[in-house]
Amino acid sequence: MADALLCGLAPVVGPGTQVLILGSFPGVQSLQLQQYYAHPRNHMWPLLAALWHEHPQPSGYADRCAWLLERGLGLWDVYAACEREGSLDTSIRNAQLNDFVALQQQCPQLVAAAHNGGESFRHAAKVQAVLGLPSYRLPSSSPANASWSFERKLAGWREVMQQAGLLR
Repeated sequence: MADALLCGLAPVVGPGTQVLILGSFPGVQSLQLQQYYAHPRNHMWPLLAALWHEHPQPSGYADRCAWLLERGLGLWDVYAACEREGSLDTSIRNAQLNDFVALQQQCPQLVAAAHNGGESFRHAAKVQAVLGLPSYRLPSSSPANASWSFERKLAGWREVMQQAGLLR
């Protein structure tokens, strides 16, 4: 029996989005809550809080998204839909890519895509070809990337955000 087709989340972007953080596809908990990076052990939100520590990150999801947009960031995934059991990228089947042409029209200041993990980065060339922008590979913020310490992930994320011009 095939897994049911799962649909991803809408992008969190705005006209001021400069760097688009691209995951692969939301995990089970993120889909249930309709919130990016909802798993409590995912480091994405804590990584961003550490990078912009002088601007405390709110606790509510809507406020966090507004905070993210104020930093010039956006969130989306490379896949619009897929079949998958569980949350692991290795379980993704029959994936459909998101429409990056339409997204670019919503983000006129976009300067780079930052791929959160290897599965997203597998599509960096396609995304780069559509957007005409550099693509960076971020260390995965997923709890499945347990071999990387928070500090090591933070150093990788800091380097990418500096290269993209969002941090000095």
